Amino acid sequence: MWDNHAVLRALANMLLLAALLMLLYSAGVWLTHSPLFPVKRIAIGGQFVKVTPVQLKYIAQHELSGTFFTLDINKTRGAFEKLPWVREAQVRRTWPDRLQITIAEHVAVARWGESGLISKEGRWFDAASDQPLPVLFGPAGSEKEMVQALHTFGPVLAQARLKVRQLWLSERRAWKMELDNGVMLELGRGPVKERLARFVEYWPRSLATMPYRIEYIDLRYPNGFAVKMPEYQASTATANKL
Repeated sequence: MWDNHAVLRALANMLLLAALLMLLYSAGVWLTHSPLFPVKRIAIGGQFVKVTPVQLKYIAQHELSGTFFTLDINKTRGAFEKLPWVREAQVRRTWPDRLQITIAEHVAVARWGESGLISKEGRWFDAASDQPLPVLFGPAGSEKEMVQALHTFGPVLAQARLKVRQLWLSERRAWKMELDNGVMLELGRGPVKERLARFVEYWPRSLATMPYRIEYIDLRYPNGFAVKMPEYQASTATANKL
């Protein structure tokens, strides 16, 4: 083989090509890690209501590392999404030295028991708010179902100028709610929206005009409902069925 000049020439060319490729690879690695390509500008966009510029600036200064080429996009996105009110962060590079970050916030529609908030998408997130939000109590994993229930019940109650203050969903999928006027409604399972509509029909023209404070209304009856009025109960009966 060593006397075969063609083979030796081909082998030499292969070795030369391998050396050239290694040299190019090393140069590429050096360039991507080189301080010649720093991220000089970070632009953060989006509509901020709860997220503060101070929080965003802190993340940009302390959580971002690497050059324009080596900066970890997923890690950067995760750093911003750790902020309590950030629902999503989109990160992209813009040549030659710019990083564009777009922030989307959570929009809270309810509280989840004693801890955290629920977004309009039905996602739980850990944040504080002084908004007068309804409070939800339900099994783990029922967040989206309960948010959908709020969207369904809200317009029905609005016809009587009422709102949900607290809403419960049991393990058996039975519903109960407290209204903003303090009245408790037992809705049970099944045709809950229809029962609520029946209540709304009677509330302004009869129930709201009663001379006694209404504490509780059981709407699970097929053709009516039971009303608990503590002041009336003390002198006559334990419940008034309408």
